[in-house]
Amino acid sequence: MVPKYPRGVRGAKRPRPGRRNRSQHMIPVQNVTNQTIAVLGLGRSGKATAAALTAGGANVIAWDDGVDTREQAQADGLTIRDLTRDEAWQGVGALIVSPGIPHLYPRPHPVIAKALDLGIPVDNDIGLFFRSFATAEWNQFDRMPQVIAITGSNGKSTTTALIHHILRESGRPCQMGGNIGTGVLSLDPAHDGEVVVLELSSYQTDLARALTPDVAVFTNLSPDHLDRHGGLGGYFAAKRRLFSEGGPDRAVIGVDEVEGRFLAGQMAMAPADDRVIRVSAGQKLDGPGWSVFARKGFLAEYRKGRQVASVDLRSIPGLPGAHNHQNACAAWAACRAVGLSPRDIEEAMRSFAGLPHRSQTVAEIGGVRYVNDSKATNVDAAAKALAAFPRIRWIAGGLGKEGGIAALAPHLGSVVKAYLIGHSARDFALDIGAVPYEIAETMEAAVASASAEAQPGEVVLLAPAAASFDQYPNFEKRGEHFAALVRALA
Repeated sequence: MVPKYPRGVRGAKRPRPGRRNRSQHMIPVQNVTNQTIAVLGLGRSGKATAAALTAGGANVIAWDDGVDTREQAQADGLTIRDLTRDEAWQGVGALIVSPGIPHLYPRPHPVIAKALDLGIPVDNDIGLFFRSFATAEWNQFDRMPQVIAITGSNGKSTTTALIHHILRESGRPCQMGGNIGTGVLSLDPAHDGEVVVLELSSYQTDLARALTPDVAVFTNLSPDHLDRHGGLGGYFAAKRRLFSEGGPDRAVIGVDEVEGRFLAGQMAMAPADDRVIRVSAGQKLDGPGWSVFARKGFLAEYRKGRQVASVDLRSIPGLPGAHNHQNACAAWAACRAVGLSPRDIEEAMRSFAGLPHRSQTVAEIGGVRYVNDSKATNVDAAAKALAAFPRIRWIAGGLGKEGGIAALAPHLGSVVKAYLIGHSARDFALDIGAVPYEIAETMEAAVASASAEAQPGEVVLLAPAAASFDQYPNFEKRGEHFAALVRALA
């Protein structure tokens, strides 16, 4: 039985905790003393996991497919053992896997397959975090620490950062980590009354053996990572585990897709069950339960069929467009679930600057606004970015995903012209119908052409609808290149 992170209000049994040194900047893993634990993958997550296991008293052995990575880890003091060999598994009690390594589809990594064959439990750093977050110090706290965990296809990074911003501006001690910022085991041990805000990807929720946040947030679902999850059903199942494995005290669920409505129905015991907070970015939700929704730029909170709060989101520059209004609704609901007032939440939202590469205004030059949404790596995210502005010079392309961008056709009405870059530029040109376009190939050429042709009142928008790996190591580098080219224009 995996020990679970306790929720004080529910009186769950605590794992046996140990004392922690707050200066460690890590959460030592509990209940692993003198156990031999294997770690697969030695990137940021893997190194932090190895350090946290060692701090918890485990004997750590590690492996990475990269020779240079192994050599560096060995130089840093880690014990490297070739986990592709049978004799390496003698005495190993568990395998901890970095999130980017396939454990089931399209096929398990050979090391994970060997662990499964040997009956050795497989987990990840998220599972270790939830097993190890609570300590004996919590018995002295006036207010139990809480965890808010956010998952979904689009908007989870912005929602995570917005929740963290609101908590901080409202004076609540808080930390942010997971798939954004700090790895979960590199967070500091909790303070009295602290809220930890975690962004969790499907790769992280799919494998974690313990998932017990106080508040779980599901933003939305659109096809992504389908090869990794064996199809859309497997992808949804990975997201759903955040709610089904431990059962959060409160579930904030986007209901604009059928999967969200299904999940909300599964979590609620009755229509008026306010442990479920339904969220929408386009429909009024005024049933007997608890809901937060946005329509025509206005956020409204309803409880028991009555409106209890309302905010005009249109004047908040860090949250442009309907997709960000959905993020705002989810963040509002999560912050209300941990006791913040509507006034404090609204005030904090107004100072939110947004995240880099997510509808980020880089500059306004000659009446033309330049927006970096490099994180829009799939069709659904790009559609939401395109819906946020009236007249768009659209920079798109890169390494296209399965199905291309034909599904974007209904969302191209505001596009004045497209400037297509990267590996899939010509394929994208075939999918955009009558929209004028230019095969720019490179970001330099796209920005130069778009800026030369743009008129005051228009937006030059980078929303690639594609991965970056044909020309850039990641979407951040792509967005940084775009931003640097724009700033050079000024």
